[in-house]
Amino acid sequence: MRPISPLLQLSLLVAALAALPVASIAFYLLAGGTGATWQHLVDTVLADYILNSLRLCLGVAAGVILFGVSTAWLTAMHEFPGRRVFEWALVLPMAMPAYVLAYLYTDWLQFVGPVQTALREAFGWRRSDYWFPDVRSLGGAAAMFTLVLYPYVYLLARNAFLERSSGMLEAARTLGQGPWQVFWRVSLPLARPAIAAGVALVLMETLADYGTVAYFGVDTFTTGIYRAWFSLGDRTAAAQLATLLLGFVVLLLLLERHSRGRASYHNTTGRNRPMPGHQLRGGRAWLAALWCLLPLLLGFLLPAGLLLRMAWAQGIGEFGSRFFQLAGNSLTLALLTAALAVGLALLLAYAARLSRSWLARGLNRLVGLGYAVPGSVIAVGVLIPVTRLDHWLAAGWQQLFGSNPGLLLTGGIAALVYAYLVRFLSAALQTVEGSLGKITPSMDDAARSLGSGQLAVLRRVHLPLLRGSLFTAGLLVFVDVMKELPATLVMRPFNFDTLATQTYNLASDERLAEASSAALAIVLVGLLPLILLSRQIARSRKG
Repeated sequence: MRPISPLLQLSLLVAALAALPVASIAFYLLAGGTGATWQHLVDTVLADYILNSLRLCLGVAAGVILFGVSTAWLTAMHEFPGRRVFEWALVLPMAMPAYVLAYLYTDWLQFVGPVQTALREAFGWRRSDYWFPDVRSLGGAAAMFTLVLYPYVYLLARNAFLERSSGMLEAARTLGQGPWQVFWRVSLPLARPAIAAGVALVLMETLADYGTVAYFGVDTFTTGIYRAWFSLGDRTAAAQLATLLLGFVVLLLLLERHSRGRASYHNTTGRNRPMPGHQLRGGRAWLAALWCLLPLLLGFLLPAGLLLRMAWAQGIGEFGSRFFQLAGNSLTLALLTAALAVGLALLLAYAARLSRSWLARGLNRLVGLGYAVPGSVIAVGVLIPVTRLDHWLAAGWQQLFGSNPGLLLTGGIAALVYAYLVRFLSAALQTVEGSLGKITPSMDDAARSLGSGQLAVLRRVHLPLLRGSLFTAGLLVFVDVMKELPATLVMRPFNFDTLATQTYNLASDERLAEASSAALAIVLVGLLPLILLSRQIARSRKG
């Protein structure tokens, strides 16, 4: 048996640390048994958690498929006014956290908000004269998630439509199929894996959210975990709810994979030249433009305008120096996590490239599962072992030096950064792996023939070629950390707030104007990678 290289040993350690939170939840669940708190949850609210989570997932799935697939088909395969702008601008709602959108639309659409006030003044209505939908409801939460998460489906579906072989589409048209018939019978079925993958990502993000559902008063697994941990003080009950939530995520992935069966989706023709977009004219052209404008307007333009108005009016003035302290905390966490994530991702990807073994590939897939685990689950899974380690370290320190140092890990940001890495390391790893795989192995062989070792090849050959990908990977992790709310709420040290937690706290206290500055900062940071992504989308147009 060939010995494991030191680099692969480090990869094994990283993978073990990434899997530790989920393993600790399972161990704590088995060791803790069922207590009075769990029985109380079963008797009172567990059914609501399950039903609300299911209904929320169904509503969000329907919404993102409607907006994501339709806009992807229009921008990929048609020509109409504004198409070149929409093909990249439709990604911008990804920069808007769902909980920020929830605060804004609640303020805008509530009874004393500008919309209902304008309606009453225009028509002379009183409160009892009209009905207006309540945005703070399960349907409102589904709408918020749809508006900010449909770009996941849009990106994957549009790429699938653009990459589909032109020979297939031409064959369908020679058989008398029109553009919409080609869409329903050829393009849509062939794009199904990409659409399903996008919907799976959306649903995992939906199940992981805390700020939106908590603000709207919708009881889901994530709100239940937070209450069990903080309000009831029962870690076992929180671990049990986290296990159920993780089961929901695994079930989603298994159902998507099983539904494919033995179907294949390969191109069977070599005719794959670019096809010109179908020219829409007259009313159809303007209807397509309006349909693409709708999710962009509701998901980004209108909320961004409301944030700017609030921040300009009083938000920045209300924050003062406190705003810069919050921004510094958020930037510290985001920069530290991004740097560590890029370094660890490079270690894992390079170890897999050198060993070319099933073990290395399996370790990377294990680390990649972290992104599918909700932040609240990771927070519970991290706190259980880290708290025990903290107490063990404190006891050892007191025996050696005669003083109690307190909580060394959970009392600072170390445990929080660890939770971020478990959650978002996958984003950096996928980016680095994809770029490293494009570098031909012959370059490694050439460098080694000139006497360079493994680390020298990495430093002199790979790093210069990977510079752009490493920057992109770090940027993705940076933005994710800036927006992360559930894990930050659970694990942040005492008297340590970030832009995300401050936005949530102020909005929960109905102080939305003061929260606007922090929310706007989060949105602006989120725009950075989207600008780069949008430029790539604009260059991907075929024909």
